Amino acid sequence: MTKQKQQPNLPQSPEAGYTIIESLVAMIVVSVLMIAIAPVMAYSVATRVQAKRMELATQAARTYIDALRTGALKKGGTIPGFPIKGPSQLADARVPTVGETYCVDMDGGNCSPSSNKDFYVQGAWLNPDASITADDPTSKGYQLLVRVYRADSFASGVTLKAPKTATKQSVVGSGLGDKTMPVVEMSTEIPPSTGGSAYQSLCSRILDPKTNTISTTACK
Repeated sequence: MTKQKQQPNLPQSPEAGYTIIESLVAMIVVSVLMIAIAPVMAYSVATRVQAKRMELATQAARTYIDALRTGALKKGGTIPGFPIKGPSQLADARVPTVGETYCVDMDGGNCSPSSNKDFYVQGAWLNPDASITADDPTSKGYQLLVRVYRADSFASGVTLKAPKTATKQSVVGSGLGDKTMPVVEMSTEIPPSTGGSAYQSLCSRILDPKTNTISTTACK
């Protein structure tokens, strides 16, 4: 038998590797993938920013409610932002001005319409009791509507939407949010300051559906 002669290993060409066309194709593929996922990444970041803003706005609303319940925020006091008198449908309360709002300073530099971290809180109260004077329902208790706006909602050129035409914000699909609407809106009951409970205060404001007047037997 004849032994087959083994071919020696030839040295690899120093020019071996990816060609320019292969490199261009790879770059195009990567570019297409980046373009495809960029909107998703941007949406994800925007949603996280808005979710964090709503969380902070909720904390601001609770701070405002606590200030009213403890008496730290009073009608005619040195701290602005006592609730305005609302209409019979509290959800239709008008949009506020800066001077009617309660400042919640998040960055330590005082509230400013140029800030994207601070909040302005609006309050509106409802209590049909005719004995309330000077638009101060503190001694009687009241239903409270709270709206929390971004500070830059009051920047020059921004017009707040009226409550009836505004669409409530949400985390999903809200992006970075709409400066013309509240970040958070909620309602609660503020008990009377001179004794009694929020339950008793609420009962004293229940309207009789037959007479459309305050019921005198609701709490009995």
